[in-house]
Amino acid sequence: MARLCDVDGIRVDAILVGGDIAFKADPDEYKAAKAWLLRIAEICGCKTSNIFTVPGNHDVDRATCEKEAVTQAQAGIADEPNNIARDRALIRRLATEEEAKSLFEPLEAYNNFAAQFGCQIFHTHPFWERTLELGQGVKLRLHGLTSTLISGAGDRDSAPGRLFLGSCQTVLDPDPDIVSLVLCHHPPSWFLDASDAENVIDARAKLQFFGHEHDQRCKRVKEYMRFLAGAVNPERDELAWRPGYNLVDLTIVGEGASRELDVRAHLRAFQPAPSEFYVSLHSTPQEPLWTHRLAIPAPIRPTFAAEPGPLLAEEQAPHPPQQETKMYAAVHAIIEGPLGVQEPVLFSTMQSPESKVSEPSTDDLVFRFWQLRVDVMRDIALSLGLITEADLDVPPHRRYFKAMEEAKQKGLLVELAREIEKHEQNP
Repeated sequence: MARLCDVDGIRVDAILVGGDIAFKADPDEYKAAKAWLLRIAEICGCKTSNIFTVPGNHDVDRATCEKEAVTQAQAGIADEPNNIARDRALIRRLATEEEAKSLFEPLEAYNNFAAQFGCQIFHTHPFWERTLELGQGVKLRLHGLTSTLISGAGDRDSAPGRLFLGSCQTVLDPDPDIVSLVLCHHPPSWFLDASDAENVIDARAKLQFFGHEHDQRCKRVKEYMRFLAGAVNPERDELAWRPGYNLVDLTIVGEGASRELDVRAHLRAFQPAPSEFYVSLHSTPQEPLWTHRLAIPAPIRPTFAAEPGPLLAEEQAPHPPQQETKMYAAVHAIIEGPLGVQEPVLFSTMQSPESKVSEPSTDDLVFRFWQLRVDVMRDIALSLGLITEADLDVPPHRRYFKAMEEAKQKGLLVELAREIEKHEQNP
């Protein structure tokens, strides 16, 4: 991996980890996974705040899933007679903290790990979105989807078609100059709502990254490019044991309306003894790279007839942006009132070496804040008025998510940064 970056003269701007960070959701496993990921980031020149992750089924605490409340919450969704009813049941549970608690309780250890990278999930944020700059006015919007909301109980992890994603996670409304990327542990075939989920993802997400099946491959069609991950450290008794990773380069080519996203992907899989190194998975015998060109959503430029009358003018007025659709507003009004590490995608944007996540100072502060002692985090957040005593009763990943949001809204990021730096210098 380091050699590929050196040869191509690029640095990795983001690391995408497709779930199964742990094997059995043990906190000690996440400590080891964190150390490993930070080492990978150091080797390839990636900022620690640009590590992104989603949960896999091994990140679900199965002992917690045996609790009656958790079992009932998951069954209350899975056992509905059709996907419309399941969708309503999920959205109803996400609408209140008390009802949603049982869905997220099995992910508590994962969330405390993911919160360091701003990727925690809970009832008002069952998925996450982040944005990277690609250059030439084009942005990459990352959608981290949660495929494990009803995972861990019964036999729903044993075969495809038994989990549930839900429409609230697939509101990937197209925006001009935005390329959407989906990161999700389970491929769509593992969902009860597989057809609905796949139709939306294929139509809206130019880049798709799925894991779980440990079958490393790539699919290219006109509308999108899909990566199906191997695993960095699969169990050795797997029938086709073969660790692997992907390094994906993105470049904006062309100008104006003719701009395209040029994708160049290095797929690497481990070659066992006697060579014992990572070899390229070729797209063809002559082509070591997997390449593709994808269209970029163009800016909407409405046209008007010359001197239209009042009715014609109303009919030809520009439509509101897609993100303001009634569907989008309705969904968000409801939801906002060396371990078994799944393959990381080592992602680089060649066009803009200076590319960064939106609000980079905030993202950096999130990671740095989480490196402080627990009592120091608490005292800083309380002293700046970012949390209250009542917030100490909620899980840390939610408590300090609120603290960071409060810091942004109250204009206290500078004060927060000063407090963090003071304790970094005097731990």
